[in-house]
Amino acid sequence: MNQKEFMQLVSPFKDKVFRLAKRLLVSTEEAEDATQEVLVKLWKKNENLDEYKNVEAVAMTMTKNYCLDQLKSKRASNLTIVHSNFTDREASLQQKVEDNDTWKWVQKIINDLPEQQKLIVQMRDIEEMEFEEISKVLEMNEQAVRTALSRARKMIREKMTNTHSYGIG
Repeated sequence: MNQKEFMQLVSPFKDKVFRLAKRLLVSTEEAEDATQEVLVKLWKKNENLDEYKNVEAVAMTMTKNYCLDQLKSKRASNLTIVHSNFTDREASLQQKVEDNDTWKWVQKIINDLPEQQKLIVQMRDIEEMEFEEISKVLEMNEQAVRTALSRARKMIREKMTNTHSYGIG
């Protein structure tokens, strides 16, 4: 496989790899490094990529594993999981303030979820990956992914309801 063929193969999902890395590592620079590492690893395997049924799933798995390794390393001890892709469409200032506040609460709640549930929420609700893909990336049973997502969403919903009902979470 030559460089042009490789770029055609990875172009459709390289941004997805970056977004997952950014979600896990927070830092744009760290996410760029992670994306580059994954693409280099894929390039080194370029002669064997035809053996994989879904190269995107392989790339996402590699990204997840690389990022988790970085988070476990000493130099990444100050990183936290955060999501900041929230944008609003021409809402009033009041609505923007309320939406921003709500999103901060959702971020805080997601950060408090167990690691596996955080990843599943990221992949399903933010990256819009299919359950089959998520189960392959996380090496889990598809039903277990659905159950974990359901529990994570339930916890988010309950904590948001409590926050809005009582004013403080």
